[in-house]
Amino acid sequence: MRLEDNKIFALDKIPSELDIFVVKFLKILEKYVDYVIISGYVSILLGRTRATEDIDVFIKPMKKETFSEFYKELVKKDFWCLNGESEKEILSYLEDGLAIRFAESGNYAPNFEIKYPKDDLDQETFGNYLTVVLKIGEIRISSLERQIAFKKYYLASDKDVEDALHIEELFKGKIDLEKVNKYRELIKLRRNL
Repeated sequence: MRLEDNKIFALDKIPSELDIFVVKFLKILEKYVDYVIISGYVSILLGRTRATEDIDVFIKPMKKETFSEFYKELVKKDFWCLNGESEKEILSYLEDGLAIRFAESGNYAPNFEIKYPKDDLDQETFGNYLTVVLKIGEIRISSLERQIAFKKYYLASDKDVEDALHIEELFKGKIDLEKVNKYRELIKLRRNL
């Protein structure tokens, strides 16, 4: 893997079934809205071997008409929503700050957990992301510094800390430690609110 100009080139990576699922879903999603993948799948995409049931993604708020088109295409392409039955209900979850989940029909996992940013710190993800270039497509992920900080200082489970350590080791010398510390401080502020 090579990091260069806000892109991670992973053209030699053999895509897993999970990668194929992610790219298939994102090809639909990106037609309708900007997105950034966050959390566990990022470390998996970057070579860490572990399982996950969901792919967490922030999307920008959508107009009702745009969401309707997005939802109809998902259904047409054989996806279903795990936590809602009607288009109106599913959109209302997003608008109420809740996540919605989509998987391929007949499956519960893996699934996409889609949510709107809840504050400025989440919103900032859209201005500071990387693109991972695979043979099968491109995937936008949160910055490495953000990923490390949130894994180490916000989520902080053993699995999350190991995810952060994997990214730090993989991109040793290319991580902006000042940015990691900036995110750490912002995370502390968020917890105190």
